[in-house]
Amino acid sequence: MKLAVSSSEQPLTSITTDLLTLGVFDDYREDRRVTDLDAALGGVLLRAADEEQFKAKKLSSFALHSHGKLPAARILLVGLGARKDFSAPDLRLVGARAARTAATTSARSVTVAPPTGTDASPDALARFSAEGILLGRYRFDKYLSEDRRQRDKLESASIVAPGASNAALTRAEHTAAAIARTRDLVNEPAAAATPTRLAEFAGEMAREHGLELKVLGRAECTALGMGMFVAVAQGSPQEPRFIHVTYKPKKPNGKRVALIGKGVTFDSGGLSLKPSPGMEDMKTDMTGAATVLSTIAALADLESPFEVHAIAACTENMIGGGAYKLGDVLRSMNGKTVEINNTDAEGRLTLGDALTYALGLKPDEMFDFATLTGACVVALGPHIAGVMTNNQPLADAWLKAARSAGEDMWQLPLPERLKEQLKSEVADMKNTGERYGGAMTAGLFLKEFVGDVPWVHIDLAGPSATTKEWGHLSVGGTGFAVATIIEHLV
Repeated sequence: MKLAVSSSEQPLTSITTDLLTLGVFDDYREDRRVTDLDAALGGVLLRAADEEQFKAKKLSSFALHSHGKLPAARILLVGLGARKDFSAPDLRLVGARAARTAATTSARSVTVAPPTGTDASPDALARFSAEGILLGRYRFDKYLSEDRRQRDKLESASIVAPGASNAALTRAEHTAAAIARTRDLVNEPAAAATPTRLAEFAGEMAREHGLELKVLGRAECTALGMGMFVAVAQGSPQEPRFIHVTYKPKKPNGKRVALIGKGVTFDSGGLSLKPSPGMEDMKTDMTGAATVLSTIAALADLESPFEVHAIAACTENMIGGGAYKLGDVLRSMNGKTVEINNTDAEGRLTLGDALTYALGLKPDEMFDFATLTGACVVALGPHIAGVMTNNQPLADAWLKAARSAGEDMWQLPLPERLKEQLKSEVADMKNTGERYGGAMTAGLFLKEFVGDVPWVHIDLAGPSATTKEWGHLSVGGTGFAVATIIEHLV
């Protein structure tokens, strides 16, 4: 059920709601909002919090029923840790905890009160709290039996952020919707989220949001010289689909941006076959494609001033009689030849041709998003995306947007010395280097296909999915990078 989020400026002691949620710091006993509620409850709130040893550490929470002493049926305190460490995106954690508590208590209304006395603007407080509520409600339960689905009765939500604009809440709704669309696509089984289905999704989205759509099949891609992309698709009976969605603003500012997403809907590793445990989550190897296709709709809804092109080269990487082989030499769309020494390094092949295609659009900026290397996860862990670039000012702008959006990214270098690892005796280069520095050699491979256009590569392999619920994140696809794209382009 779609949920609209509104704003409120009422005193907390007079708000009628099923669940009143406060984001609090570790000095919450001195928080005027808490002491006012405590006084209205006859001192029970702080006394009970002490008995439960609530310290307001980040992600900790404490709930109390008001038993009719307040218009709010329940009070929920959600910890934000130390005040000095606070940033506005932390409020997604508060909103998400409110939504999940509402679900378990059958609440029909929830109100979130962000902390006072911070440097965050009212719009930021409202926006991130609302995103948290909306994302905290997310569930991918379409394949569960009815008795296993959690019933969410939430009908209304409001944020207490005096001075916040309706535009902030609208942005939160479109951002959360784009993240949810991305999660849905990533969480679908590979048998459902095929290249053809992704193309259909793009068509549905284009019609709904007034976007232009072009879809190329195997023959068209072959005619364009996409030798790497077509080779990866050879082993699967599923037809590849090269998807190009275009958003053109009513009042363009002259900048054209290309968002390219890796769209391998299932990655078996090809003839360099992955072991079974390594294949279990390979339905998520199309996260980059899901990200760019889902986000361009939000950019249209939020009226980004930039012309944006979302490009996704979608295919499976499978074994089969026609599969490409180790030792094959492939000719890319830009004419470079590549010797294959690992068929499980297929994402960079599909992206290479997609980047070359994007160059033909004469973009001012290019970004690619890919669950590209396990090496990036080894380097940065499971929660941080790796960023590589040929243009430092663009990378700085992108990383600033990531910080504002509350998404963890870290820049890795592209050392020229590592290019030695990609040298081939029979082709212009090989598709993989040695084990060490694998994330960066993948970035160096992609750099061969971007020319002089400012470009940023985002390796999403770590944060694209999670095995544990955390804050506003649900198990499965996370929708990581959607918020940063919107931050950068709106």
